[in-house]
Amino acid sequence: MGGVPEPHTGWTFITNHARVLATVAEDQNARIRDIAARCRLTERAVQKIISELEQSGFLSHAREGRGNAYRIEPGKILRHPAEAEAGLTVASLLGLLVQDEAHRAAPSGSGAHTDGDRP
Repeated sequence: MGGVPEPHTGWTFITNHARVLATVAEDQNARIRDIAARCRLTERAVQKIISELEQSGFLSHAREGRGNAYRIEPGKILRHPAEAEAGLTVASLLGLLVQDEAHRAAPSGSGAHTDGDRP
């Protein structure tokens, strides 16, 4: 595995914090190394993001053996004023991300929508 992830320049639609949160939602026992690889970030960046998410109350962890088990606070209101005003929560954000992931992973002919099916 190893190596530093390829850097990205320019803006993206999904923040690194959202990527890390979605990865943790997928596997609450994921190691920092695995989260970093999945998100294409350095381990140090992931450690900082997890620390920020914990300090803000979006995430907590408990030691389990040699690893951590993370717990997401699904009812926590998102930080941006526009999202907070609308009452959008971590659960609503993760629901969108998981819905998109499920859509992309659905096999052909499964009845799942394709981009051409969207209005």
